[in-house]
Formats: sequence, C-alpha cells, structure tokens
Amino acid sequence: MFDYKLLSALAAVVEQAGFERAAQVLGLSQSAVSQRIKLLEARVGQPVLVRATPPAPTEIGRRLLNHVQQVRLLERDLQGQVPALDEGGLPERLRIALNADSLATWWAQAVAEFCASHRVLLDLVVEDQDVGLKRMRAGEVAACVCASDRPVSGARSLALGAMRYRALASPGFLARHFPTEVTPAALARAPAIVFGPDDLLQHRYLAALGVEGGFIHHLCPSSEGFIRLAEAGLGWGLVPELQVQRELARGELVELLPQQPIDVPLYWHHWRNGGELLGELTAHLLRTAARTLVPAAV
Repeated sequence: MFDYKLLSALAAVVEQAGFERAAQVLGLSQSAVSQRIKLLEARVGQPVLVRATPPAPTEIGRRLLNHVQQVRLLERDLQGQVPALDEGGLPERLRIALNADSLATWWAQAVAEFCASHRVLLDLVVEDQDVGLKRMRAGEVAACVCASDRPVSGARSLALGAMRYRALASPGFLARHFPTEVTPAALARAPAIVFGPDDLLQHRYLAALGVEGGFIHHLCPSSEGFIRLAEAGLGWGLVPELQVQRELARGELVELLPQQPIDVPLYWHHWRNGGELLGELTAHLLRTAARTLVPAAV
C-alpha cells in the first residue's frame, strides 16, 4: 500500500525544484522532507531522485509522480461524488506545461471561464513547444501544450490547431540588411532572434526556403522581450501573428516575406486516467482554442 505522505514529498521536491521550497509548501522542516524521500526509497528499493540542481526523478520516480498526479485528480472527482469527503480545502491546482507564445497570446482567454467556474488554480510551466512533452514524461505535469502529436505512455494527444508565425523585423533593420529585396540567402546572413537553444523554428523556416546550416542569432527566452528586440532593430524573427497586430498596424514591425508564413501545430496532451476535471478542461479547450488558432494542415 502506498504511503501518500511520502509520495507527496517526492512530488513537492520535483515541482518546487528543491528540498527547501518543498519543505515550505508542505509545512515541514527540510530534514523531514529528506527523511520522507529516504523512507520512500527504502520502500521501493531504489533511488527515486537524482540529487542534482534541481533534483530530477529517476525512472521509478517518474512512475510514482505520474501516479500522484492522477490520484490527486481522481480524489477531486470522489469528493464531488461523496460530499462528506470534501474538507472544503483550497481549489484544485493543475500543473500544466505550455509554450511561452501560447501563454502570451491565446491561452488565457481560452481557459479563463473554465478556471473560474470549476475553482481551478493553474501552475504553469513554460517550455518551448518542441520539448514541453518531457515534463509529462517526467511526471511533473498533468497536461501540456506542445508541437508533438505523439503522446507519452498513459496519455492522450488531441490537435488544438496551429499558431501562424510570420518573419518580421523593424523598418530600420529591413532597410539596413535588405536594401533591394529580401532573399533567402540575405535572410540567412542577417542577425536573427531565437527564443532559446531548443527553438528550431527559424532553422525549419530557412530550410523550407532552401537555406541549410547555421546562422547568426541572438537568444531571447521571453515572448515579450523577443518582440522588443525586433522592434529595436537587433534582428529578424518569427513571431506569432496573434501577438503583433498593433505593431504591424502602426508600422513598428514589417513582414519580410508576406507569402511565406509558417504554421506550428499545437497538441493538448493529458493523462487518460486524469479524472473528470481534466476531461472537462479538454473539452472546453478544444472548443475555445479553435476560435483563435488556425486549422492545422492535414
């Protein structure tokens, strides 16, 4: 039989990225949390954490975390069915991984009504759309929005639509680097802006234009900062068209290749045994995301 106090300690250490913050969340001393992890490891007969900064779950640790995520959601369903079990605690907190561009554009409007009506609090983990699924695989989140359609074991994947990105730069950058016309070769020589080392969108964009290999670029892990760099003329970048309607209307940003947008499909991943709350959120999200995202190419 599982001792859920021990499993809660494991979840807190991973979710809070350390023993000190986990202790604060659980209302325990740091040594007490450490003892619970050691006892859990003694029970399962192997390590559940890699003692690194931040701590990372081992393979058995990931399985236990997946179990904890699903049990929390199923307990909520049971409390709704058996009111005597409902202790009137805090609203349910859903830990979800999603990409920064979704957070900066369509996500808030898509989930606001649901969170209010279902008393749900969000704990959002921001990851690049190409790598967000690793958080589910590690058992750290109950669901995620990412660009991969292949679900992890025990989860489902549903298409939400696609975000359309356009290659944009400031008028001054355009005049300086493309005095006559914007060509793929000239685009590859001009400084670009990339969200982070895991962001391969610009690479795919240039490859679709027939340009292979590396290119010079700034790294800017912020959706808002990305736009500010582009407005200041530091480089060109692929920006969600949802995010820059005003900047385009005011001429603060201009499109470099109007006929060459790139669509990034987005998928919603959630645990199959995530209970009614995740099921209801999934149905709500499929309806609301479709109002904003463009249809993904089949």
